[in-house]
Amino acid sequence: MSEVNIDADLIRSGAELSRSEEKLVDMTNGCICCTLRDDLLSEVGRLAQEGRFDYLLLESTGIAGPLPVAATFDFRDADGAGLSDLARLDTMVTVVDVVNLTAAFSSHDFLADRGESLSENDRRDLVSLLTCQIEFADMIVLNRIGLAGSAWLDLARKIVWAMNPEARVIETDFSRVAPADIFNTGLFDVDRAHLHPMWAQKLYGFADHQPATEEYGISSFVYRVRQPFYPQKIHDALHGDLPGVIRAKGHFRIAARPDRAVEFSLAGVISGRFPGATPLGSWWAAVPRDRWPTHPDNLDSVLQHWAGPWGDRRQEPVFIGADMDEAAIRAVLDAALMAGDAPDAVWRKLPDPFPDWCPRPR
Repeated sequence: MSEVNIDADLIRSGAELSRSEEKLVDMTNGCICCTLRDDLLSEVGRLAQEGRFDYLLLESTGIAGPLPVAATFDFRDADGAGLSDLARLDTMVTVVDVVNLTAAFSSHDFLADRGESLSENDRRDLVSLLTCQIEFADMIVLNRIGLAGSAWLDLARKIVWAMNPEARVIETDFSRVAPADIFNTGLFDVDRAHLHPMWAQKLYGFADHQPATEEYGISSFVYRVRQPFYPQKIHDALHGDLPGVIRAKGHFRIAARPDRAVEFSLAGVISGRFPGATPLGSWWAAVPRDRWPTHPDNLDSVLQHWAGPWGDRRQEPVFIGADMDEAAIRAVLDAALMAGDAPDAVWRKLPDPFPDWCPRPR
């Protein structure tokens, strides 16, 4: 969806990824069912030929419709090649944010009459996207049940059951799901999928296919600067209104903790609650050079973000939404930046309302 694949970046920088054993394939800036179809066929073919992998998990952007993704596995190119020659589509999984589900289905901000339709005859809307994601799933993960509470959870169960009573449902927090629950389940039924009235159109009618960015009026932007945030100001900004934002994720840094990278994550809008901010570890600029990664790929990923006196320290959150006022959001973030330069020892003494999961260096 965005020019920056935040999840891939987080995995690359994580200590748990071993380049000798794991394989991460990153495909961005395209729709799986059209511009990325050849890339997907090529990558799956390459991984299959290695003979080392049992399962492949394909995670599309959160605004993708599942139907065209599934149809891509049935598509054959001019040479007769298709993904079904290399892999079997096993399970379609949809993760549902229980906290925001009811608001998404009831808020007028998500209806077609908000002015986002493509023409007077176009009645598509964000609710349609959510409905399609739930209806076409074999497995539905109800996430954030602890935060939602019993009333919202009960309502979410009813919505999911009404839309897709045949789906297998898992209830959890932090998307904790056992691999055995989603791998090799055999739940996807291609014969049932073929009965869907849109299947043939999604399979071969790609001339009329519109990316989700156009179909649902969704846009994105990346906020990139090197200056750190003033802790209290960015805390207040993220507590405040971010008009139109549906999803946000990325890295940010605060002046009071200059060596620490923080991961920022927001899904939906929860009034009065701070979006997820968790410690990501140290910036490489704060790590002795003899402790840097030695694998060429990992080292390149560090150096490609290196610039000037800040090293790899940077602000790089991605914002995705509908009817976003990008200029207004950028102005709010700009106003939270530190002005000028100062020694780390001075910045570390700034008032800092963030949790102590990332203690200040002494």
